Amino acid sequence: MSGYLVANRRQFGKLAAGLALSTALPGLGVAATGEPFKLGALNSITGAGGVYGPGMLEAIQIAVAEVNNAGGAAGRPFQVFAEDDQTKPDAAVLAVKKLVDITRVEAVVGIWSSSVQLATLPITNAAEILSLNTCGAPEIETEDKLDLVWQFYASNAIIGRAFAQIARARGFKRPGILAYNNSTMLAQANYFKKAWEDGGGEIAEFVVYEPNQTSYRTELDRVLSKNPDIVSLSSYSPDVTILLKEWYQTGQECKFIAPGYSVTQAVGDTLGPDITSGIITVSNVPASANEAYQVFVDAFKAKTGREPEMFAAAAYDMVITLALAMELAGPDAKSPEIASKIRSVTNAPGTKVSTFVEGRDLIKKGEEIDYEGASSSLEFGSFGNTTPDFGVFEFVDGKVVLKDVMKLEA
Repeated sequence: MSGYLVANRRQFGKLAAGLALSTALPGLGVAATGEPFKLGALNSITGAGGVYGPGMLEAIQIAVAEVNNAGGAAGRPFQVFAEDDQTKPDAAVLAVKKLVDITRVEAVVGIWSSSVQLATLPITNAAEILSLNTCGAPEIETEDKLDLVWQFYASNAIIGRAFAQIARARGFKRPGILAYNNSTMLAQANYFKKAWEDGGGEIAEFVVYEPNQTSYRTELDRVLSKNPDIVSLSSYSPDVTILLKEWYQTGQECKFIAPGYSVTQAVGDTLGPDITSGIITVSNVPASANEAYQVFVDAFKAKTGREPEMFAAAAYDMVITLALAMELAGPDAKSPEIASKIRSVTNAPGTKVSTFVEGRDLIKKGEEIDYEGASSSLEFGSFGNTTPDFGVFEFVDGKVVLKDVMKLEA
């Protein structure tokens, strides 16, 4: 997306240095008295997730400063150790081993990619430490046997259902599917198919494509040969850019629905309004009605001079949620005990709170709280997953425009 920071290693060094600075300013707030809580920030600073990772790391910085300036969580200040997972499972494994085995972090926050989460989950679970992410692969829910992994973004099982609900509501009758061949995108496509067929519809064509091609014309022609009125694209930005260019060259009328993190404004700027006109994208919408969102946005803009992107609010919520759960669990609590308190501080019932200090003060009085996050209201299910509101966006004159906000039907 235009205006987003795409970091390189030099920029990552500056961001990581900023984290160290933010934890070393005791004069700015109430002095923490407990032992530092070592927090690993595992972000996609480079690679395919490099569009989002830097903003997520900056959001983590903001939340850490908020907690530390208030005296820490249960009196323990956060001490952050940042690593770049490069949006690659093998690099992520090395990075998380460094965090877990050498640095001895007690939780990992900020994971963006499902492949990174799935690769590092066995390591963090073996060490019995928390892992907080914005991933979409549904199998994360079942791979985590210890209730230590928490998803702050909708899983692709939910997004697939949302696609079907939106397409049906807009009157489409013959959807086709193009899906990138990996676990998270296939899951999104399969859940779309299931939701569509459960509603009595039929899929015109379902095509799985292999990534890293210079052309997807063969796969595109297969799905277009059945004359779909809309194609569900379970794709990432690099391949979706090629696919949409090649579709436009065919001259065939068709609409597309895709995740907001793949058909971004930056993709729209590259393709131009003639190609993107009418494309529907779907994303979690920030909880703009929640006070936590405005507090976060003001802090983010003051720090960075720009608007936060879609995953930054979730990264901020990871730290505030963790801090509130620590506050409830007590200063000596280990990760499993802290994890067991996450639903207690985020799910109803309880007094709604929008900041760490608000929640902490009520916890100290023995009251129940319900943290209404910056990213969503954060009601976690039995598998540590959330079902947020979705924004339905369309490209109008080359710009992404929010058209509707929807709740997923039960």
